Amino acid sequence: MPLFRSPLLQRLFAVRSVESVMDELATSPPLRRVLTARTLTAIGLGSTIGTGVFILTGTVAANHAGPALLLSLLIAALGSGFAALCYAEFAAMIPVSGSAYTYAYCTLGESIAWIIGWNLSLEYMMSAAAVAVGWSEYVVNILNEWGIEWGIHLPGMLVNAPFGKTGAGQLGLTGAIVNLPAVLIILALGWICYVGVRESSTANNVMVVIKVVVILVFICAGISYIDTANWHPFIPASTGKFGEFGWSGVLQGAGIIFFSYIGFDAASTTAREARNPQRDVPLGILGTLVISAALYIGMGAVMTGMVPYAKLDAAAPVAVALDAHPQLLWLGVVVKVGAIAGMTSVILMSLLGQPRILLSMAQDGLLPPVVSKVHPVYRTPHVATAWTVVVAAVIAGLFPLNVLGELISIGILLAFTVVCLGVLVLRYTRPNASRPFRVPWAPVTCVLGAVVCGGMTYFLPADTWWRLLIWTVLGFSIYGAYGYRHSRLRAAG
Repeated sequence: MPLFRSPLLQRLFAVRSVESVMDELATSPPLRRVLTARTLTAIGLGSTIGTGVFILTGTVAANHAGPALLLSLLIAALGSGFAALCYAEFAAMIPVSGSAYTYAYCTLGESIAWIIGWNLSLEYMMSAAAVAVGWSEYVVNILNEWGIEWGIHLPGMLVNAPFGKTGAGQLGLTGAIVNLPAVLIILALGWICYVGVRESSTANNVMVVIKVVVILVFICAGISYIDTANWHPFIPASTGKFGEFGWSGVLQGAGIIFFSYIGFDAASTTAREARNPQRDVPLGILGTLVISAALYIGMGAVMTGMVPYAKLDAAAPVAVALDAHPQLLWLGVVVKVGAIAGMTSVILMSLLGQPRILLSMAQDGLLPPVVSKVHPVYRTPHVATAWTVVVAAVIAGLFPLNVLGELISIGILLAFTVVCLGVLVLRYTRPNASRPFRVPWAPVTCVLGAVVCGGMTYFLPADTWWRLLIWTVLGFSIYGAYGYRHSRLRAAG
């Protein structure tokens, strides 16, 4: 029997119709439709502007790209731009909570959808954990400066991860017990997500305003202290090791920092809570990308111009840039407060997005029905939220930022690649379907998006691929043990 006629493959790659998704949306337990284009953009910015701009920009500049950090940011923004256009078409066409998971289910089949949903879980939970670790570093830094006056001292064993990278690049024990501040901030923000999307959105809006204002103040104040000599050579010569400067460093830097642009995915996961999803979700997605890219590039240019890039490999690289110019010391406290607010909103939005993907997967029968429960009072996916918060808190307490950031990037790069390909598939299989928003020049845009996003995975560190392989094997094991046998699409067929 020809391979493409195999019943097993037909079941593994069974596709849901767009109509069935929309029909189910009409009969599913309702979520509160309170979000507008403005609040969706704020949700996207809340997920985007945080650890990437306040920490990873310095890490990438110091270890991979040098002043060509700007090229890394532009390449990542380009790939994200192609993917954002594809997301916007899907989000307007299928305004549900599943994001790339649901889009893959309607185009490439159940098994591909499962692994994309599984990788999105990796993205959101790891993102929440990674940013919580960055948040902890900034808070501990402030407490170390001011805590003596207040009588506060946190022992090192309670503010660091027990696992970390050794000199050989492998995971090893650090001697710490747990990163307690990272765990506590996840638990606190998880409670806000549990009680309602309106409360989460309001808290996020406040924090987004704070961090955008802080970034603009830093750019405006720091631009006068740029020494263009710090930008030469713009692309430092390669050390001979792949990913350390040269063009391989620029591309690896783009892959690592890519997760800084993933906030628009959070906007798509809240489509069921948008007042007018066909209009508001595409606006929120595209608005997020344009604003965040401009802020990132401005921040990166000023920071690498203020100090030599090698000095930026620090827990708080923005503070390093400010410390080099005593005239700007007044801005240090402002930036640290803005960084903490920024990272707080990223954690909050990551914890908001993940449960809604789990909700969609459970409603399709691929996860236990309990995960799809909606709280009778708060109208939130409370069980999925609780799962997400507990797992993210454990990961944040155990692992360092550099390990988590690499895992996030590879998961979302693969998801974005599938979304770009999915738009092309649906254009072919459903050419006459209603599309409130259409990707311009779709064949070119979608192919470029898939090539850029998929290609960047090649430049990520090799151990990241090994961790992804382990995660994927675990995911398919769960799918084989539960999802394949309980799929509602298979039961209906």
